[in-house]
Amino acid sequence: MKIKDELRTCMWDTLEARKISNPKKPCRGRIPDFNGSKEAAGMLRSTEEWKKAEVVFSSPDTAQIKVREYALLDGKKLIMASPNLERGYILLDPLKVQGNEKTASSKDGAFKFGTSIQSFPRVDMVVEGCVAVDISGGRLGKGKSYGDTEISKLFHEEVIGKNTPIATTVHEIQIVSSVPMEAHDQKINMISTPRRVIRIG
Repeated sequence: MKIKDELRTCMWDTLEARKISNPKKPCRGRIPDFNGSKEAAGMLRSTEEWKKAEVVFSSPDTAQIKVREYALLDGKKLIMASPNLERGYILLDPLKVQGNEKTASSKDGAFKFGTSIQSFPRVDMVVEGCVAVDISGGRLGKGKSYGDTEISKLFHEEVIGKNTPIATTVHEIQIVSSVPMEAHDQKINMISTPRRVIRIG
């Protein structure tokens, strides 16, 4: 959809121009690694939804690395999608990575410390990266549909339901007035920024 591509390009240009994205990793074509991602993860970590969660699912994006580290530090089982879903899904047990939570939360570390997962446990919270999001729950990814596929997979496996928190961590500037949605697009219901948490009814 052309309008989606235009929105992605506009967001990537804005993040780079305002030096909000990590200069070591050009954000174009990626889920942006934004300044404040640690603080946004901390805001999510402070919520009751997070505290109640025993199993957290996360996309493998760099912007969500602190989310994954906090999940392991807080004793939660972590499921991470492999990059581009090329190697399926990885399960990380917090008891088996004690002292190595930071390394295990990285892409390479997840493969080192985790195990390939075939049968999903019940997932209590999903955290996906995005390029842009709106306050109605519309989420714009990098254009490869991996996030939509991951969420759809969890619904198909019946390990999440309509009341499961499906969150994203973003910079405030990534919240836009409207994200164009198509039939296959999956919505989120929580937005965590470095300053606040937005719950979408």
